[in-house]
Amino acid sequence: MRASGLNWQGLMEQLQLALPHCDVTDQSLAYFKYPRRTVSLNLPVKMDDGSVRMFRAYRSVHNTSRGPSMGGVRLKAGISAHECEVLAAIMTLKAAVADLPLGGSKGGIDVDPATISAHELQGLVRRYTSELVEFVGPGEDILAPDIGSDEQVMAWILDAYAENTGEVLSGVVVGKPIALGGSYGSKDARGRSAALVTGRILNDAGRSLERSRAAVYGFGAVGRTAAITLAAQGALVVAVSDQGGGTFASGGLDLAALTAHREQTGSVQGFAADISAEELTELDVDVLMLAYDYGAINAGNAHAVRADYVVEATNRAVLPEAERFLRGQNVTVIPDLVASLGGVVVNYLEWVQDASNFFWTEPEIEQAIDARVNAAVDEVMAFVHARNVDMRTASYAVALNRLNNATVMRGVYP
Repeated sequence: MRASGLNWQGLMEQLQLALPHCDVTDQSLAYFKYPRRTVSLNLPVKMDDGSVRMFRAYRSVHNTSRGPSMGGVRLKAGISAHECEVLAAIMTLKAAVADLPLGGSKGGIDVDPATISAHELQGLVRRYTSELVEFVGPGEDILAPDIGSDEQVMAWILDAYAENTGEVLSGVVVGKPIALGGSYGSKDARGRSAALVTGRILNDAGRSLERSRAAVYGFGAVGRTAAITLAAQGALVVAVSDQGGGTFASGGLDLAALTAHREQTGSVQGFAADISAEELTELDVDVLMLAYDYGAINAGNAHAVRADYVVEATNRAVLPEAERFLRGQNVTVIPDLVASLGGVVVNYLEWVQDASNFFWTEPEIEQAIDARVNAAVDEVMAFVHARNVDMRTASYAVALNRLNNATVMRGVYP
């Protein structure tokens, strides 16, 4: 399962489609078209064999007109500054669609965590945090989990920040363990919201998830939760895939048994009929849920997609050239700016809880996530129907209007 190209040009092309449908000034566009800052780092780490290895790392802040920036930390081989800048801009848009008082950021370290020991990984994460101390904080830039990072990584970041500053500021990082100021729902919010939003969009079109056939590309934490939530709404999840390949059952997969199988064997393959991840994207299904990484559907494979609905449970899973083709084939793309809102909403709620030092129960968190996600979907779909545009264009327009309002009111300094 390999992702393909991510570029700033594609983002700007989609922005241009939204401009006729929103009120923006040249000033606010200038703020959006350029990241506020990108920091490039070289991180020396002492390895277990005593040698010193240098790692490249980055942190990009795109926009802070509506509040401090927030975005994930990716631990991924081959990550670049450009990738971080594009994904930071998407986070800015996503926070604005959800009407959160946040901007967007993204960072990462060029490393495959599977190739180094846990001790080496901890040293690398702590060094990364130490180098960023002067740039991050609860009111400046908040770090979140992403590909390759989990609540343990977030705990290391929290501790390294405290050791460097002498202050325990829980809000500098979200996605933490609950014992360290984390929030309920942080592990499941993105996959759960992607499935719930899918059900809403189908209902809007006069369809239902009941007995609909779904395939999930990427059976990690997000994809697994999305699959379980789709099944709970009556969908038949007929195929899933991971880095090892895919598995298919025409009558629907037993997801509990599949999860146990994957935990035991390390792959979903061998559970039912083996298929490749590429073959999964070509299945004749109602819903194709993309929960792996950006570029899963691109110019090279869009022609083979036979799903009626393609859902971005992860950022930029459908590249612009592929989305143009799919629209021409009457395939509905439910964009990341709507489908995966649950992730940024729960991160925001954790940040708020840390600031107040008052924590809500799991049902309260789920209700708060659902309320904000549903409000965003309501607004985007109202825009879709009023302007007769696709969901991504509507999402961009909603976000750009909010960013424009904030930018104009703040003015230009000095």
